[in-house]
Amino acid sequence: MRYILETERLALREFTTDDMDFIIRLLNSPGWLEFIGDRNVKNDDAAAAYLVNGPIKSYKENGFGLSLVETKSEKIPIGMCGIINRSYLEHPDIGFAFLPEFTGSGYAYEIAKATMDYAKNKLKIDTVLAVTVPANIKSIKLLEKTGFVFTKTITFPDETEELMLFSN
Repeated sequence: MRYILETERLALREFTTDDMDFIIRLLNSPGWLEFIGDRNVKNDDAAAAYLVNGPIKSYKENGFGLSLVETKSEKIPIGMCGIINRSYLEHPDIGFAFLPEFTGSGYAYEIAKATMDYAKNKLKIDTVLAVTVPANIKSIKLLEKTGFVFTKTITFPDETEELMLFSN
C-alpha cells in the first residue's frame, strides 16, 4: 500500500471502491449527519458511486482529494482528510471527518497539520480554505489550532445554509 503521507500514528491513502463499508459507516455517523449532511449513502451501490464520483474522480482530475485516514499500527480506517478543489471556491479547501470513537485523541489535528504541510510543500498550494457550519465548534477549534483564520460567511451555490469560511 502506497501512502500519501504518514505521521507518528496515522497514514493517509487514496480511497478505493474496497472502502465502501467504511464510507457507509462514516457518512452515516452522527457527526457527519449533523455537521456535513445526509448524502444518502446507505448501501454498497451508493457508496461506490460516492467514491468513484468524488474522491477517486478528484485524484484523476486534480492529483489530490479526500483520502482515507488509518492507524499505522492496526491499519484501522478511522476517518477521511484531504484537499478538495471546488469550482465555486477561489482556492482548494481542506476537509476532514472521523468516526465518533476516534475523536478526542488528537488524530484530527495530527492528520490535518500533516495534510496542510503536504498541500504547501508537495502540491505547492499557497492558500488553502476551510468551510464549516457555525455549530461545529470542534472543527472551528481544530481549524484555528491548525493556523486558519475566520474570513467571512458564505453560502454554497443552490443552498441556503450560512457557512463559515476560513483561510490559512
